[in-house]
Amino acid sequence: MKKLLTINLLLVMLATLASVPAWTQGITLPTTPSPAAKVSQKVGISTVTVAYSRPSVKNRAIWGELVPYGWNSQAFGNQNPAPWRAGANENSVIEFSHDAKVAGQPVPAGRYGLFFVVNKDDSGEVVLSKDSRSWGSFFYEPMQDQLRAKIQLRSIPMTELLTYDFINATKNSTELVLNWEKKQFPVPIEFAVDDIVLANAEEELKGPVGFNWQGYASAANYSMQNKVKPEMGLQWAEKAVTMNKSFNTLIVKAGLLQQVGKTAEAEKTKAEAMTLGTEAELNQYGYQLVNQTLYDDAIHIMKLNTEKHPESANAWDSLGEAYALKGDKENAVKNFKKSLTLNPPEATKLNSLKYLKQLGVNNP
Repeated sequence: MKKLLTINLLLVMLATLASVPAWTQGITLPTTPSPAAKVSQKVGISTVTVAYSRPSVKNRAIWGELVPYGWNSQAFGNQNPAPWRAGANENSVIEFSHDAKVAGQPVPAGRYGLFFVVNKDDSGEVVLSKDSRSWGSFFYEPMQDQLRAKIQLRSIPMTELLTYDFINATKNSTELVLNWEKKQFPVPIEFAVDDIVLANAEEELKGPVGFNWQGYASAANYSMQNKVKPEMGLQWAEKAVTMNKSFNTLIVKAGLLQQVGKTAEAEKTKAEAMTLGTEAELNQYGYQLVNQTLYDDAIHIMKLNTEKHPESANAWDSLGEAYALKGDKENAVKNFKKSLTLNPPEATKLNSLKYLKQLGVNNP
């Protein structure tokens, strides 16, 4: 009787477990032995993200064995000739926040399955599939390809754990690399950064950002600094000036007027800006010109600053620095010595003394 009760209880428990919904199957556990990872890179205001799983070499022969050369059919799935999943477990997935160029080919913003092909001679291919949700490459369909592009693999030091990284970053581009064992798979990625930034600015200025002068001023300044679409930048600058006529808004407008060929109006606007500039604003603008190696223009601004603020040791020190960088030793020494007579703050004093020593004046 006891044995019969035990059997009946077991049957009830099994029936109960069978009726439990699928969403109660278990707790979240770590992915082993190939942990999941994610890496991202900003290019301008755009983002590239790769999500993947990271197998280890573990003293295995990788190329030509664990990862077969070329395109390969698999026993499971749809059995199409397929590229390598470029990681472990699910698809490796790459996501672009904006339209991009990958290995020179246009790719719309979105998520893609990321695959590679490796050949025995270290040639290879990168493949982006519109199907980013399938498991590995078992269900690869060539009709889903967004991109196939040739790449050339590189030799690298031993890398035990498969790793994606971004290298060789520039204003408009980066290079995605997959490093594993002693091979590197490089994929150049580019964004039209200026076009993306200005298109985004147009949209943002239709919202809350467009209710303050700073939004228009920052958009106009980007246009001026990067010499891109100055006519559009000038419209933004004029709105910024209308909302807040100041040194900063006028100087940006003057720069854009210069870029569109309205030289006389640019000079008039710049002169108006100078009348409104504080000591700090004029000093900062002078250094911007110095950084562009426009030494004569910088000296003109910094001279104006000493005329407006003759009591400022920092203004005289900055003028001396501009002369020194231009190579005019005589005027540099004169202005550094003038700064030292005005009881300068410690940082300004040390800067003047440093330059004087470099110019061969040890006892100012």
